Amino acid sequence: MPLVGILGFRYDSDRRRQRQVKEGPRGVRHTQNQVVLKNSSFKRIPHMKLQAPSRTVGVISAGAVFLVATTIFAQQFGGAQASEQQTVKLVAEMMKYHISQKPLDDRISGMILQRYIKDLDPQKLYFLKSDIDSFSKYRAQLDDLLKLGQANFAHEVWGLYLKRLDERVAVANRLIDQPQDFSIDESMIVDGDQLAWSENNDELNERWRKRIKYELLSLQLDKTESDEARKRLHKRYETFRRYEHDTEEGEVLERFLSSVAHCYDPHSSYMSAQTLEDFQIQMRLSLEGIGAALRSEDGMTTVAQIVAGGAAEKDGRLKVGDKIVGVGQEDGDFQDVVEMRLNRVVRLIRGKVGTKVRLRILRAAGETLMIELVRQTVELHASEVKGEIIQASDFGAAGKGRIGVINIPSFYRDFGGAQQGKDDFKSTARDVSKVLSEFRAKGGVDAIMIDLRMNGGGALSEAIEVTGLFIDKGPVVQVKEQNGRIKSHDDEEDGAESLEPLIVVCNRLSASASEIFAAAIKDYGRGIIVGDTTTHGKGTVQNVMPVSSSMFKILPGQKDRGALKLTINQFYRVNGDSTQNRGVESDVVLPSLIDHMDLGESFLDNALAFDHISAARHAMYGYVNPQIVTSLRESSQRRVAADPKFQQTLKDIDRYLLRKSRKSVSLNEETLRSERDEDKAAKDVEKEEEEHETKSEKAPVLAKSEYNGELLSIAVDYAALLRAQKTAAAR
Repeated sequence: MPLVGILGFRYDSDRRRQRQVKEGPRGVRHTQNQVVLKNSSFKRIPHMKLQAPSRTVGVISAGAVFLVATTIFAQQFGGAQASEQQTVKLVAEMMKYHISQKPLDDRISGMILQRYIKDLDPQKLYFLKSDIDSFSKYRAQLDDLLKLGQANFAHEVWGLYLKRLDERVAVANRLIDQPQDFSIDESMIVDGDQLAWSENNDELNERWRKRIKYELLSLQLDKTESDEARKRLHKRYETFRRYEHDTEEGEVLERFLSSVAHCYDPHSSYMSAQTLEDFQIQMRLSLEGIGAALRSEDGMTTVAQIVAGGAAEKDGRLKVGDKIVGVGQEDGDFQDVVEMRLNRVVRLIRGKVGTKVRLRILRAAGETLMIELVRQTVELHASEVKGEIIQASDFGAAGKGRIGVINIPSFYRDFGGAQQGKDDFKSTARDVSKVLSEFRAKGGVDAIMIDLRMNGGGALSEAIEVTGLFIDKGPVVQVKEQNGRIKSHDDEEDGAESLEPLIVVCNRLSASASEIFAAAIKDYGRGIIVGDTTTHGKGTVQNVMPVSSSMFKILPGQKDRGALKLTINQFYRVNGDSTQNRGVESDVVLPSLIDHMDLGESFLDNALAFDHISAARHAMYGYVNPQIVTSLRESSQRRVAADPKFQQTLKDIDRYLLRKSRKSVSLNEETLRSERDEDKAAKDVEKEEEEHETKSEKAPVLAKSEYNGELLSIAVDYAALLRAQKTAAAR
């Protein structure tokens, strides 16, 4: 998934191979620490994603896109070793606070070895078997080295990786210029787990021959001319090689320590000071910069989106598609940013409110111009809660009704603003409450639909407060602490702001805090869950703790060593079930391709297991019963069966499941063309997911589609059934 920021908003700290959607969370009144309930390890759609990407997305304003690539060359290591030793020791010490209470021992050491190597070379395209064998001496030593503050292993492996990368790019460049025969029936294995490490260079060269052939064939099928395809691949590999070499101090350590944390569970990670800043921007939904989303395309920084309300939009000269080739500070000289890594370009452009930044722009027609902008605070409104009253019939829904749709992209909270006592700090619960007030002011609604699709989670306190808007006071979530003690986190406010019929829409990318809300609504019998078979299944709580020897606080004069995002608790539903691995099941399931992708917690390495505790005492609302659920399912199934578009979705699912079981891709032109046609639906889903990350403020609350039309039909049916139930009870 491309990494998106807003000049630093979307934050992704795990490897590009994993889908870290997006991570953010919210806290239970910790002064220094932030309790995090957000999914950080979504895997990407399980399709062909070879290394050396040609595009990455970032955004411009106060935290940049973080492309976890690594750091420190061999010649730099001597100086870096002393400064990072204390960081390594502290992180090793802090791992004891993980909820699993697993000791940092020889078993974890072996896992770290395997994880770090796989992180660098997941498809086994760079290292040889002899390299892997040479690393094996560390198998039972890494735990001891970490406790001593030594990260020599990380730099040794990284140094050899860069050497092998140079060798492979040289081979790739030779192969790109060789003639290809796309009529031969041969295939390439695309799942690195199905491959052994190459015994020698000849074996590895053959693996690369097929890789280059596949990429050239893919470009040809995209109607790219042969010469242009070769030129593009040369550029792509050289850019990737240079980016990997052009790393900064701390990035290798960040990747390595995150590999250590991932051996405990997929949501724990180490964040450098820069990454931590990006994380905080995501949670407070504001940053300081020019307000533009940037994308890296073959070494060029391109404007992908202008953020509403930012300096760039107000100035009006910067356009989507412009290429930024130089950046200057105030009256200083311009710095050439062509071929510069995106996160570095973003860092040059963002800055303090009121300061000036100058951009040298290259337009598509070859025109060059200079734009000076004054940095300002940018509110990320596209990521805020939005609501709208929709007439169900306008979407082709069966029946009529006014449905209040509320889209919650994440459970955000400005922790700093809250601690400072600001009246207007950003809060999901406050924004949902405002939307509910607007619905009432406009005459009310027949039902309310809460859309949590793609919502990776957020702050625990926000999940609790949003739940409290729809129930009277009572338990919302139970949390198991490291000592095994169970604590109930309750909504303590009397009354509910809304008692309308409630439909919660989820998919496989609804995780963590989203699951707390959905589970509470279901367990209270307050509303129905509609969408994919189940949600993501992340039932753990992370705490963001500064890496420091002073009671996890950074004191004046101390070096900022970043933070450790560590899984410290596991949360449970009111009914006692963990959402871990299993998620929250939908009452009504609609056909969805994403429902069949490997996107759940159960697909992630080292995920904690499901378990159960005693249920908490809570009230029950009469909004759901087996008869209502059965009626809604049957009505929905009849409509789905009669809808040609849903039937096409079912066919796409069948084709996808057939392709999903294959571990290789054809290198024959006709066969690959057919396979690509079959994969179109999956690619459309991936595109939709990427667009969700960079959606503009003007995006509709609910887009018109057969899926959303069916959601509204279910909402109309649900409201009607509850009215009938109420009428019958009154007789």
